[in-house]
Amino acid sequence: MADLRCTIAGIESINPFWLASAPPTDKYYNVVRAFEAGWGGVVWKTLGEDPPVVNVSSRYGVHHNAGRGIIGINNIELISDRPLEVNLREIEQTRKEWPDRIIIGSMMAPIDEQAWKELAIKIANSGVHGIELNLGCPHGMCERGMGSAIGQVPEMVEQTTRWIREAVDLPVFTKLTPNITNILWSAEAAKKGGAHAVSLINTVNSIVSVDLDAMAPTPVVGGKGTHGGYCGAAVKPIALNMVAEIARSADTQGLDISAIGGIENWRDAAEFISLGANALQVCTAAMLYGFRIVDDMIDGLSAFMDQKGYRTIVDFRGLAVKNTVDWNALDMNFDTKAFIDPDKCIECGRCHIACEDTSHQAIDYKVGKDGRRSFTVVDEDCVGCNLCAMICPVPDCIEMRPVDNGKPYVSWPEHPLNPMKAAQ
Repeated sequence: MADLRCTIAGIESINPFWLASAPPTDKYYNVVRAFEAGWGGVVWKTLGEDPPVVNVSSRYGVHHNAGRGIIGINNIELISDRPLEVNLREIEQTRKEWPDRIIIGSMMAPIDEQAWKELAIKIANSGVHGIELNLGCPHGMCERGMGSAIGQVPEMVEQTTRWIREAVDLPVFTKLTPNITNILWSAEAAKKGGAHAVSLINTVNSIVSVDLDAMAPTPVVGGKGTHGGYCGAAVKPIALNMVAEIARSADTQGLDISAIGGIENWRDAAEFISLGANALQVCTAAMLYGFRIVDDMIDGLSAFMDQKGYRTIVDFRGLAVKNTVDWNALDMNFDTKAFIDPDKCIECGRCHIACEDTSHQAIDYKVGKDGRRSFTVVDEDCVGCNLCAMICPVPDCIEMRPVDNGKPYVSWPEHPLNPMKAAQ
């Protein structure tokens, strides 16, 4: 049986699945229910100075696909609107009742050294295992000089991280905003400031839809709308890339990573771990499906590890990093062609239409005497783009097969058609 225990920033957890700082970790009741369901830890909903913030109604917008499935959620909720004293008392109570589970205290304060340090000390005294610095919130709080207003300025990321390292003797997680040109700037700053780990990504600045009756962005609040933080399955590709960038950069290698962004199942979890994540944080999936989804995540990740022969998470953590390279390092001579399995084909024609209209006209079709259609790939025209395989509704009906063309590996900098090479 696979061992799902993990360590991040020196903190040992019974499994890598934590709930992110958000509505699911807002209070004692929620957190206890999460621990009863099997979550290894939580990051308590972000705490700020008293008096607490005031939230609006409503707070969520949604991005649906054509089948009404939820691709992502846009939220305009702020940090905890409950008194700081109440939150700290509930954290202390939960820690006593669940000694084997992890609680990280998330915090946010104005860009003032004393404010950050005083709040950090109060949170530390409640018994948390570590402190997460929320430098990523892209709405509401940033207009007050907090959240992403700090997270988008590397010098301020470094300074804030250093303040907390000086104030408390606990592991410090610096939570990064994705709303920045280069995630490495803020990750490097967090490392310079002494962060034990980085958490990423925070939500992506967005407007998910417009109410065409109210003529306002959703969610509509009294006839008006605003930008908010986008989360859910749709942000996973952004998060994977940013995690990978930190894991493979020489300047940030060795920095522990708490990965966040669109994790809904064990496969998502395994992908983040393979790109260097030490532990994981989940929010939207829990909000959509409930806390019991952690059962499937635990069972699925365990089964995957058993199948692959990985005894611990460390055995495969970061294995995909070495294969994550810049575009210029790819093999320009690698070739692959699509192959359509006629026994699995349902004759829908989607591959032909997509290739004919928007790609390379590499799929022919014929109609037999019996009226049935057959589809064939023209190898000479196929560039191996994968489009047909991706849109085919039948699993494994279209396979991308590598072709041995006898050509050696060559990257673009060395390619004979590279004009820069010719100029050398």
